[in-house]
Amino acid sequence: MRPIWPSPPPAVVPREQLPVQPPKRRIKVLHVITRFAGGAGGNTLLSAAGMDSNRYETWIAAASDGPLWERASASGIRSVRLPRLHERISPHEDALVLAQLVRLIRRERFSIVHTHCSKGGVLGRLAASLAGAPAVVHTFHLFAAHDELSATRRAVYRSLDRLARPFADRYVAVAPRVAREAVETRLAPPGSVTVVPSAIEVHGIPHERDPDIRRELRIPDDAQVVGWVGRMVPQKAPLDFVRMAAAVKRARPETVFVMVGDASFESAPLERETKAEARRLGVDIVFTGFRPDAPRLAVAFDVSVITSRYEGLGRALTEAMASGRPVVATAVNGVPDLVEPGSTGLLAPAGDTERLAECVLWLLDHPEEARRMGLQGRARIGSHFDQATMCAMLDRIYSSLLGIPDRDGMVPRVVPAGTSIAASNGNGGSSHRGVSATRVRVGGPG
Repeated sequence: MRPIWPSPPPAVVPREQLPVQPPKRRIKVLHVITRFAGGAGGNTLLSAAGMDSNRYETWIAAASDGPLWERASASGIRSVRLPRLHERISPHEDALVLAQLVRLIRRERFSIVHTHCSKGGVLGRLAASLAGAPAVVHTFHLFAAHDELSATRRAVYRSLDRLARPFADRYVAVAPRVAREAVETRLAPPGSVTVVPSAIEVHGIPHERDPDIRRELRIPDDAQVVGWVGRMVPQKAPLDFVRMAAAVKRARPETVFVMVGDASFESAPLERETKAEARRLGVDIVFTGFRPDAPRLAVAFDVSVITSRYEGLGRALTEAMASGRPVVATAVNGVPDLVEPGSTGLLAPAGDTERLAECVLWLLDHPEEARRMGLQGRARIGSHFDQATMCAMLDRIYSSLLGIPDRDGMVPRVVPAGTSIAASNGNGGSSHRGVSATRVRVGGPG
């Protein structure tokens, strides 16, 4: 049964006019993620920053690098940087990180530990269990074991995820197919997974074209533009976009192609290979590199293309749809839950550049149908992928684990007879984050 509890009545006297009262005991939540970057990092940031600061005190622990720490600090989130945490498996370093997390959880007495991704998920869940955390949640953004790995590495990664399976009380997935895959591969018990759409900053995504962008990129106003946004890493398959572009160019030589994004240090050779492949195939592609205003550039596209070989859902996909662009995407993991062929875009098999080109050409040849798909995609994102919706769903999960009513479970006051409704509303408090930001450095074991 869902817990309920009466809402507090309006204050008779403002709190500041009272003798000093004990502070409210907020729910402390620690998010653990491997790298505070990319789509999973953005999801974690919005999850932590969007919770009611009168009810929650949120922390994030992750590897020291990553572009989101400054935003987390500005949002009042307590930050814990773990310099020894890396994506690769390293038994010695991983043991040190595990010890750091155990000490942190014991010292701060978190009510909930919420882990993300594979490496952070395994270490975070194990640390929470060793430290005796009351409740543990894990989010599946994507899976470490995927078809691009060797069979041996897939088996090792899947075994590690299964090892951590008993150490979470509730699981979250960013899409229905991701939830199903987690259960079918025995990474989560049946009935333990809740689908929570991964939020983006919907209201900050432009949908009207900025004419200055095409001028900046030296693209004619009447040109049809096919674009790609992402990190140049193997998962995102930038080479597939180049080869798809070559096939589209054979049919429509006047088409303009744009790639927005850069590489990590490890994937810099792939970025060079991508540019070399474009030259080899004779495809003129505008490479913009990293752009903090990537959504503004993407609105200039007539078609957005997602070439990922594996993808839980993908921030580039949700942002493209939020901007009203018709999309062509690879049918991997949770992507088909969002891209409905003929309704919000078109799908192609991963790695099949000819099928990708066929879908792009269809949208270019049917601009009115493409426009309507883009509008329907935008409406679909806008109705479910905002931060408030995601955080309300997380509040329900956290509250149910702690046996307390969530915000929707608070019973409204009954307005006394003869009292005006307007007078009964009181001074609704703002839920903006009022907590000062602090960075906590966790030392080595000792």
